[in-house]
Amino acid sequence: MTTQNLAGKVALIQGGSRGIGAAIVKRLAAQGAAVAFTYVSSAAKAETLQNEVISAGGQALAVHADSADATAIRAAVNATVKAFGRLDILVNNAGVLAIAPLEEFKLEDFDQTLAINVRSVFIATQEAAKHMGEGGRVINIGSTNAERMPFGGGGPYAMSKAALVGLTKGLARDLGPRGITINNVQPGPVDTDMNPANSDFAESLIGLMAVGRYGHVEEIASFVAYLAGPEAGYITGASLTIDGGFSA
Repeated sequence: MTTQNLAGKVALIQGGSRGIGAAIVKRLAAQGAAVAFTYVSSAAKAETLQNEVISAGGQALAVHADSADATAIRAAVNATVKAFGRLDILVNNAGVLAIAPLEEFKLEDFDQTLAINVRSVFIATQEAAKHMGEGGRVINIGSTNAERMPFGGGGPYAMSKAALVGLTKGLARDLGPRGITINNVQPGPVDTDMNPANSDFAESLIGLMAVGRYGHVEEIASFVAYLAGPEAGYITGASLTIDGGFSA
């Protein structure tokens, strides 16, 4: 049975309409939080998810916001506060993955990787912190590729996720005196529609993992929920890996 330890809290998940983000939305809502989440292109999935949470007795709000757009990110934070009256939890889950050989990697893809995977995290955290008080939580979704990139073409992605390690440490110093924690969750390969566990690509990775399988979105969501909860108040500035031993 899921505990209601987030009752009365308000969460915003940046990039929450599908995959890991959608699982986080469902989990935080199940634990009692009112949940807003952003989406860009998956309007139908966003509406379905919003309705699913509401039908289950929760509170949800889908907000269209491009994480490459600073104005849209700030507007999403403020829309959350306007709808639910406060903001206690921010989960920065929006991300892109561009893979190409070094000689073919497009500069615009490099710039977009930085804009969404790193810059949006800073902007959202900066704006959300204006509304958070004691007990606030910021949780970034990084990647085990910050620690291990076992194939070519993924350098910029690995760089962007490694950047979150330093950003999280630095922001912990800014937020800590205010009673707000910030942590970085680093998933390994997880079964989603964008990275299915039954693909040829997955087969090449499973052999690198200690447990011999892909992760499930619910496993990542439960980890995020713990960090968002009252028992995790002494954890901050940490990068916590949940990757089935991929980086072991």
